[in-house]
Amino acid sequence: MEISSTITETQPQKFALPVDSEHKATEFRLFSAAAPHMRAFHLSWISFFSCFVSTFAAPPLLPIIRDNLNLTATDIGNAGIASVSGAVFARIAIGTACDLIGPRLASASLILLTAPAVYCTSIASSPVSFLLVRFFTGFSLATFVSTQFWMSSMFSAPVVGTANGVAAGWGNLGGGATQLIMPLVFSVIRDLGGVKFTAWRIAFFIPALFQTLSAFAILIFGQDLPDGNYQRLQKSGNKQKDKFLRVFYHGITNYRGWILALTYGYCFGVELTVDNIIAEYFYDRFNLKLHTAGIIAASFGLANLFSRPAGGIISDMMAKRFGMRGRLWALWAVQTLGGVFCIILGQVGSLSASVVVMIIFSVFVQAACGLTFGVVPFVSRRSLGFISGMTGGGGNVGAVLTQLIFFKGSQYSKETGITLMGVMIVCCTLPIFLIYFPQWGGMLCDPSSEKIATEEDYYLSEWSSKEKERGLHQASLKFADNSRSERGRRVHSAAMPSTDTPTIV
Repeated sequence: MEISSTITETQPQKFALPVDSEHKATEFRLFSAAAPHMRAFHLSWISFFSCFVSTFAAPPLLPIIRDNLNLTATDIGNAGIASVSGAVFARIAIGTACDLIGPRLASASLILLTAPAVYCTSIASSPVSFLLVRFFTGFSLATFVSTQFWMSSMFSAPVVGTANGVAAGWGNLGGGATQLIMPLVFSVIRDLGGVKFTAWRIAFFIPALFQTLSAFAILIFGQDLPDGNYQRLQKSGNKQKDKFLRVFYHGITNYRGWILALTYGYCFGVELTVDNIIAEYFYDRFNLKLHTAGIIAASFGLANLFSRPAGGIISDMMAKRFGMRGRLWALWAVQTLGGVFCIILGQVGSLSASVVVMIIFSVFVQAACGLTFGVVPFVSRRSLGFISGMTGGGGNVGAVLTQLIFFKGSQYSKETGITLMGVMIVCCTLPIFLIYFPQWGGMLCDPSSEKIATEEDYYLSEWSSKEKERGLHQASLKFADNSRSERGRRVHSAAMPSTDTPTIV
């Protein structure tokens, strides 16, 4: 059966949204809950949102917690580092799990495994126990990878940047929302008669319960792929079970993934760092009330409502006109501007100017996150989960290193640390110039002039001749055909394959 006939025959019969030959949606309808595409979208961002709320539930209450547990500046810094360091390897692991068992089981399992740590925050009694619960709770941030994998499995090339950007952006909103939610819950418990040092402990049951319910929602209502769940498709023979070592090999040897992991460390990694330090920064530097500092800090995370989705949308728009090269140029420009505004934030000394610059900085750095995952789905088809996990893990590594270098203890003032963090952003964004796709080119280089430099050649290089003989490469072949849009405008004038090449059976 030919590709074109597959699209025509299956699209009207099975799905509420128009789809391509892989049954990925070619449209993104934000206010739809149609199964399976838009339902997966809403389940993914809500569950990721809940994990963000849990992971960053402590920072807005730190002025209370530090008095109760006698935390020093070093203790607070170590706990902040612990909250984002656990997800480094968890993200790589869950990315590989997505490749092998699917995003539904991988995501729900991780959420349920980390929920007990959130409940246990209420019984923390020392700096060590506080550090441990923040460490294990932080593992839940690895659900970002399953979110991006799920969206890349459900949405086609022309809209995958938008889907990834909105899902991750709305999930990241949890980092801002928790700055409002936790002080509010704390205040309500206090008003009901709770003692200050007891009220903050009870408050942690709210994010813990939210996280638990989101996992069950994924298990009950979620679906791995447009055509069904991994297990059922593998049993029916419609999806071959891949080998871990092959997935790992093709992911670890793709240099583009390493560069994106580095650059993501200084957009998402910076966002995680700011989530940990910004409320305390405004509270201490400008002598604000806890609730006021929380509201200002929340505005940083709440910008994700539109900033990260905007990054995904910009990525898709640039690709439509300029192809993959447009995605790369947009990523470099936006992230570099984010670094510039971060430097400025560390230099301004008034409250009003700091708030304005912080909001502008947040828009650029979060948009860069969305732009990054406009590129990631095209790095590898076979090892998509691993590449997503490696890039996501890079974000956490960046957060750990940034907090260790600039915000641990009292070596630097927070304003100096913020300035130096901005310099790091600008420097670590430069390697994007080195990313090159033979079939599409790079920021400064045109596509290869060799006839063998096609989408099929690139994605089928991940499969051996024996695997091709068994037909294991068919999904990559379909993806290669659908990714021709990454040529940009020239796709319309490029010679397309004849109607019988390739033939998908």
